[in-house]
Amino acid sequence: MQVNLNKKKEWAQIYNECWRQMREFFYAPNMHGVDWEGIREKYQPLVKHVNHRVDLTYIIGEMISELSVGHTYVGGGDWKKAKRIQTGLLGAKIEQDKSGYFQVKKILRGQNWDKTLRSPFTEVGVDVNEGDYILAVDGKSTKKMKNIFTALLNKVGKQVTLKVNSTPTEKGSHEVVVKPIADESNLYYFDWVQTNIKKVDKATGGKVGYLHVPDMGVHGLNEFVKYFYPQLKKKALIIDVRGNGGGNVSPMLIERLRREVAMIDMARNRISSTDPGAMIYGPKVCLLDEFSASDGDLFPYRFKQHKMGKLIGKRSWGGVVGIRGSLPLLDGGSLNKPEFAPFHVSGKKWIIEGHGVEPDIEVENDPAKEFAGIDQQLNKAIEVILEELKTQEKTVPPIPAYPDKSGKPVK
Repeated sequence: MQVNLNKKKEWAQIYNECWRQMREFFYAPNMHGVDWEGIREKYQPLVKHVNHRVDLTYIIGEMISELSVGHTYVGGGDWKKAKRIQTGLLGAKIEQDKSGYFQVKKILRGQNWDKTLRSPFTEVGVDVNEGDYILAVDGKSTKKMKNIFTALLNKVGKQVTLKVNSTPTEKGSHEVVVKPIADESNLYYFDWVQTNIKKVDKATGGKVGYLHVPDMGVHGLNEFVKYFYPQLKKKALIIDVRGNGGGNVSPMLIERLRREVAMIDMARNRISSTDPGAMIYGPKVCLLDEFSASDGDLFPYRFKQHKMGKLIGKRSWGGVVGIRGSLPLLDGGSLNKPEFAPFHVSGKKWIIEGHGVEPDIEVENDPAKEFAGIDQQLNKAIEVILEELKTQEKTVPPIPAYPDKSGKPVK
């Protein structure tokens, strides 16, 4: 259906609608003490100068920012976006050396059975190793290229022929066919998690487990399940919520991590185990940083409130007034209104919002060291958990003497 649309009037309606929605749904009826009627009048003159939906989004963003609270998001709407041409990526760190050719410095090891973790150089039949040189892309020599990725423009998911060799020479080279991917972030994340697991395992002699929870949504819950259950036999656990993007599943994770032993179960021909099961029988610590956000703030707060262990790292983001989703706007745009907030069990104060959760042990990662692979926060967590294991390590006791119900006199 085609209609004549007066966008100026539509934008004015959207502006007023956003102002009204915030007035009616914001968690605090006092609007944080802000003169909300005055705020509408303050920004309204700017609306008549809007000539693009992005202008309107900016003005609404400025208006709602007057409330000084997290989760006040505005975006979307009716405007044309430029078509984006994706650059193919190879799942590897590639650098040009003095030969002029590009060398594969590191191959990111993914899990090729998972489409989100497909790493082109590790697929069956692709003979490329770390240290190899890429001499040509689809027949074009890379020696003349300033940037190899210019040859991979618009190649995502398409077959690309690479000429490779262990030395920067044509002699002895061979060709391989790969399908570049659009995004390497999942591969870098997977590599980082695997590196941390190995680092903790090696530093603790296999006694301590490690898991990272990237968010408190479906992905984060899946990552928790993926790494928590295979490590149940560990003596202790480091839970890492640095960079956690939030969500709503932190109560589920805390409930599982808080399990306390009530008894020991046994059965013939198997080892004894704690009851309830599926628990780490030993001490825990939690890593957090300034990018632990929203439910990523709430998780360490719960961890600390329940005295589950020490918090290590940096004060968290400090945004916990939550959102439910956007009501419809005329042009399909969105506005999030902070609608619910936590306060202290004493009923005397609001918590976390605007401040964050303080660590018990503050450690700031030096950016240069972190870039070089030195994680000072994780190193501190390893140090603390090893010290705690000296006095808090738990062991499942051996099976006691079996009952004798024969009725014979006890000697």
